[in-house]
Amino acid sequence: MKPEHLAEKIIAVSLSLLLLLSHTPKVLAQTDTIRVKDKRLLTSTLKPGLRQYLVYFQNTKDSHSLKFWLWLRDINLETRNGEKVFTVTQHWYGNDSSSYRSVYSINRAADFAPLYHSETIGKKTKAFNWASDKITSADTVANNEAKSFELDFTFPNLNWNLDIETFEMLPLAEGKSFAIPFYEAGIPAPLYVLYKVTGSEVISTLNGSKVDCWKLYNESDYNGRHFTETYWISKKNHEFLKEEDAFGGGYRYKIKMMGAAINLLPRFVK
Repeated sequence: MKPEHLAEKIIAVSLSLLLLLSHTPKVLAQTDTIRVKDKRLLTSTLKPGLRQYLVYFQNTKDSHSLKFWLWLRDINLETRNGEKVFTVTQHWYGNDSSSYRSVYSINRAADFAPLYHSETIGKKTKAFNWASDKITSADTVANNEAKSFELDFTFPNLNWNLDIETFEMLPLAEGKSFAIPFYEAGIPAPLYVLYKVTGSEVISTLNGSKVDCWKLYNESDYNGRHFTETYWISKKNHEFLKEEDAFGGGYRYKIKMMGAAINLLPRFVK
């Protein structure tokens, strides 16, 4: 497992263990629960278009190197079988081909409910058909590594792989907390993940421009280590601009790149 993937899996596992233990009815009663059927996500704020993010890891014990990635996330609004859907295509690039992965997801536009998800790492693809009550392998996808996979859900959920897009649709406000029913295709079960608005901060962008952002926060403890995630989302445009994660003596950062960043995809030789 690559170090960049290991960090993500550690966070996912730690959150799962913590939240399965800590989400008592009292905790949930104090939060805004984002149930898919309630359509509380502000889907009109999710703007189609290409987003690019610089992602880098810092090991505090190594002052001479960083690890870098470029993530492309392209959102489109389409009509399929008479229904409006969001399609999200992701490309993750690192410093060698083994770091590359591609992801493709389809979500209903009305409530962002997942309909389909596939992920390719190297030459291996896992593809799933996603419904409100279950997820199954997409048998029409050739050489699907998730063949015969099936899991019944106890509640409808959202695609955890699209957390950035989900955060941009939250009705963020001072003092609010959100219990979001997330599921990452292939893990044992969906769970409610708790995110809190801890305040706001004005951050600087190009030319010293100032953007007022909500700070959305998540934390957990696992195996004696503390994990935190903080997201900066603009108040005006619901735009995910920045992320900082801390875990095990290291940090992961995501920074949204300016719109002038070159779209690399058309330049690759086909």
